[in-house]
Amino acid sequence: MGEIAYVGNELDLFEQATAWKKYYGHFLMPFLGGRVLEVGAGIGGTTSILCRGTEDKWLCLEPDPQLYARLDNKIRSGQLPSCCYSLKGTTSDLPPLEKFNAILYIDVIEHIEKDKDELARAKSLLADQGYLIVLVPAHPFLYNEFDRAIGHYRRYNKRMLKAAAPGGMQLLKIKYLDSLGLIASIANKYFLKQDYPSAKQINFWNRFLVPVSKPLDFISGYATGKTLIAVWQKT
Repeated sequence: MGEIAYVGNELDLFEQATAWKKYYGHFLMPFLGGRVLEVGAGIGGTTSILCRGTEDKWLCLEPDPQLYARLDNKIRSGQLPSCCYSLKGTTSDLPPLEKFNAILYIDVIEHIEKDKDELARAKSLLADQGYLIVLVPAHPFLYNEFDRAIGHYRRYNKRMLKAAAPGGMQLLKIKYLDSLGLIASIANKYFLKQDYPSAKQINFWNRFLVPVSKPLDFISGYATGKTLIAVWQKT
């Protein structure tokens, strides 16, 4: 199985950002069911929020050996639902005949240099009418030392994300989320110029900014935010 060392260490910081994960999960839950593939599952922080335990199978795919060991331990110890399984590797390691009803890339494809090739491979693993779900950091102008430090090749706008998607897919949803988080990110880039967020900052954002972003995002028609989500269906 393919192994890829993960250069970031922010997963532990963001694991406790449950309000944020539940917020974006609200938009994704309707598309999750049957056989689900979570690419780049990390240490299972997103899995614990999005997986309800009613899925037929939830395959957590993780190429970093250290992250995989922690993820696998959570599954074996029952910290994640019983439908969860772990596999160390990438989508290239999956048999082409294995098909999924939904494939998730949550904060993953910005770490992949050839994002179009990766999403094309994901399409080949989707069952007919299956869903491709992507969440990425938004706005290329916000790219900073934090992005570089954790191995981001890019940040996305809607045009870039649409261009990365393979043909034969119907775009069902594309939205910006976390408008207050965008303001905080702009302030950091141009004024604070901090390379890495602290645990206190993540906690403040999760507890106070995310709840306020919810109504602001709705009022703005999800026209702006620091994160971009999209859902396609294989036709």
